[in-house]
Amino acid sequence: MSGSTVIAAGATNASSDKASRAGDVGATLINLEKQSWVAWKAHDGAYFSSFLSDDHVDVSARGATDKANVVAGVAGPFCSVESYAVDGFQVTRLSQDAALLVYHAQQKTTCAGVPVPSPAWVSSLYIKRGGRWLNAVFQQTPTK
Repeated sequence: MSGSTVIAAGATNASSDKASRAGDVGATLINLEKQSWVAWKAHDGAYFSSFLSDDHVDVSARGATDKANVVAGVAGPFCSVESYAVDGFQVTRLSQDAALLVYHAQQKTTCAGVPVPSPAWVSSLYIKRGGRWLNAVFQQTPTK
């Protein structure tokens, strides 16, 4: 993939300014993503209101939805997160203002009493607008 930089979590390369900048972005995005899981468990809709881009798309087994529905779903009692674990983060810098975060997630979560498929591979696409990184697309793909 021409023009992209892939950084695995914890990877460093002191001899390359480009890798260092990509690593800084990677650490920022991984931190934002981890904070989103804390907010998800805590039903913190306010976090998601500022974390998601206004044109955010969330894709799941039920289809695609928008920011308003995600924020309402997180804040409401519909889902209950008992526990979760996230690891194996990889960041691909697509441009100065776009990066893709891919990682593995496991969760013990139910929505309306139905278990959420777990484990899953997660893709989170971030865009930089107004000097802030925002989550524009989120998708989980259950693993076998």
